[in-house]
Amino acid sequence: MPGAKESKISIKKEAAKLVRQLPESASWDDLMYEILVRQKIESGLGDLQTGRKHTHAAIRKEFGLA
Repeated sequence: MPGAKESKISIKKEAAKLVRQLPESASWDDLMYEILVRQKIESGLGDLQTGRKHTHAAIRKEFGLA
């Protein structure tokens, strides 16, 4: 699967870039936080691209706030 290999290479490069951007005093927790934030952003962007989204009004209605 060419796509899967390209994706892994891209992730590896992005992870290395993320590590280089951390300050010298960064902890493992700092690194894990940055990885988690990046993962959540990528996941959200993927959801938007595939049409998995909800309007603000729909969420308010679902939770009985509308």
